[in-house]
Amino acid sequence: MDKIWEEMYAAAKAVLNPRRISDYVTAGEVSAAVLSKSGKIYTGVCIDTCSTLGICAERNAIFDMITNGEQEIDKVLCISPREGKGAPCGACRELMVQLMPTSYKDIEIMLDYSKGTVITLGEITPEWWIDYDRV
Repeated sequence: MDKIWEEMYAAAKAVLNPRRISDYVTAGEVSAAVLSKSGKIYTGVCIDTCSTLGICAERNAIFDMITNGEQEIDKVLCISPREGKGAPCGACRELMVQLMPTSYKDIEIMLDYSKGTVITLGEITPEWWIDYDRV
């Protein structure tokens, strides 16, 4: 496994901090790290609310990247309750597709950290509406 995945895992693990913020909001049960094309790692945690106003860890990390002046994603890693196994949800995929409409298929996603299983966003999002919108 590339060393960068280890660095991303450590960064995501550092912000993983499950907690109840109020009777209506929890945070930190899931964390994510996004590697920008410049090589910088951005992190985020999930924030869940009782009224669906929450946000996934991946999108939170992507928004941190955008806040800091970048918009191109190279790699994405998530630490879920299943300890680093899983794929981005549809909303996270949609955001990545719209951020990088001509190159989203190249974004690498860590599906299973313990096994080092990596897949591209294009492999798990093969036929997206944006591909036909540009035709």
